[in-house]
Amino acid sequence: MDSLGWAQLQRSWRFCLTGLLLQLLLAVCFFSYLRVSQNNATGSPRSGLTIMEPVTMAPSVSAGPPTLPPLLILLWTWPFNKPVALSRCSEMQPGSADCQLTANRSMYPQADAVIVHHWDISSRPQSQLPPSPRPPGQRWVWFSLESPSNCRQLKALDGYFNLTMSYRRDSDIFTPYGWLETWPGQPADGQVNLSAKTKLVAWVVSNWKADSARVQYYQMLKTHLKVDVYGKAHMPLARKTMMEQLAQYKFYLAFENSLHPDYITEKLWKNALQAWAVPVVMGPSRSGYEQFLPPDAFIHVEDFQSPKHLAEYLQLLDKDHARYLSYFRWRETLRPRTISWALAFCKACWKLQQESRYQTVPSIAAWFT
Repeated sequence: MDSLGWAQLQRSWRFCLTGLLLQLLLAVCFFSYLRVSQNNATGSPRSGLTIMEPVTMAPSVSAGPPTLPPLLILLWTWPFNKPVALSRCSEMQPGSADCQLTANRSMYPQADAVIVHHWDISSRPQSQLPPSPRPPGQRWVWFSLESPSNCRQLKALDGYFNLTMSYRRDSDIFTPYGWLETWPGQPADGQVNLSAKTKLVAWVVSNWKADSARVQYYQMLKTHLKVDVYGKAHMPLARKTMMEQLAQYKFYLAFENSLHPDYITEKLWKNALQAWAVPVVMGPSRSGYEQFLPPDAFIHVEDFQSPKHLAEYLQLLDKDHARYLSYFRWRETLRPRTISWALAFCKACWKLQQESRYQTVPSIAAWFT
């Protein structure tokens, strides 16, 4: 073989050797990549979850799914700027889950939901709302137990909230002033003490407006019937002895300060029913009240042609004991319960755990009024 042929053969070998080395290098890189990818898949945290703390597993081979921390719910303000005692939700309803409830605004970036009580931000709504932009996935809850007539500047809140929380039955989080529930056992106090009912009609009123429907009705009623009125500018009534004093009356005027669907307040649930007085109601229609009470548990002013006819009926019941006592027959199987702030917040806790969608209420004002 001449020198030219030998040189060509050497170049061919070098070319083949270089190709083999290159293929080997690529193979090593490929297997290294597979190993790193496998380690990342099995050893890195789950980036798709928004959590406050790392997901932990129970120390058992047969452990169930990861245990997520409880929802963190921020109370943007205390209701009416008055702190209230909070209870563990699992204590209020055995078997239910708990949430972490706080009024500490420094927790805002971590909060899963924020409850905004309307009355406390109604003077300057947009400047008193939580700051924007809100944390991703955080839900805002609009909360009010006041009627539309007593909720200022609703329109200014359009587009900010994801859930509604109120006494309205069509709220996302339904928080009525009261409700009836069946006795857990044999009723302990299913009978009214008629001998203690030494007076006829009482009314406690703190918001006296001479041109309101309820005051005008009362002015006509009192010309036919004696009504004892308590409250500002009327007879004094100590809070600590209020129920004891109202229990002396056979009837209580549960007249709401404004007339709106489902707006049935403590005037009925506490002042009347807890005092074992038959409520004479003015508020929603009779059918509206019957969504919450048996039809024979109350007397509606709309059932009478005039205040005079109502007065005559109450005087008739005062003399007919059997007919009067028929208004308490429902208590043989049912008992009234009333809402508390702590229970209202727990109802929000339970609803937020069930409902994870992130929606927007287009207009609080259009829905609520």
